Amino acid sequence: MAGAFPISNSAFQTMGIKSNQNTIISKSINGKKLARQVDNQRFGFTANIITAKRSDVYGELMAFIMKQRSSKENFTIIPPEVKSTRGSETNVISVNGSHSLGDTTIAMDGFAGDGAGRFKAGDLIKFASHTKVYMIVEDVTSSSNAATVTIEPPLINTLADDEVVTYNNVPFTVHLTNDIQEFGAVGADNTGNLLYEFELDVEEAI
Repeated sequence: MAGAFPISNSAFQTMGIKSNQNTIISKSINGKKLARQVDNQRFGFTANIITAKRSDVYGELMAFIMKQRSSKENFTIIPPEVKSTRGSETNVISVNGSHSLGDTTIAMDGFAGDGAGRFKAGDLIKFASHTKVYMIVEDVTSSSNAATVTIEPPLINTLADDEVVTYNNVPFTVHLTNDIQEFGAVGADNTGNLLYEFELDVEEAI
């Protein structure tokens, strides 16, 4: 692990989120589709970052990228555009009971209140024992401070009772996807200082 991306010192101008899962599709002799998924789902990001002047954050960001040794090292990143839940929950949420590899419905408790919209479809969460990030795919309604939460992809590891669920500032563990990392000047400010740009391509490290 080679640190946390210095996101507080960088501005994401654009960001795309990708979901990658290899699926083999074939057809039977009678035309029926046969599908088999051959690996774990992984999120990825492509972000365009304006780093401003070299005297500001260009050097710091370039040094961080060099420390990754191309795709060799993993690091954590909290993309600002998806760091906050859309739901209304504010309390510390925990897993209720143990869950098996492959489960997609997770019992949770500790909700601050009852009702609809505690979490919203599209919110991202991470469990204390997992580096993998999961997406909530259905709005969550709690009752008696508990709820069943539907996620994708299916769990890639087991869950223990009382594991804490992170739903704000969710850190992704990622690696760079390209061997060549390039910083380029995109213009100059009104005093003539060059302004630099960097495109970041990363994928979850499972």
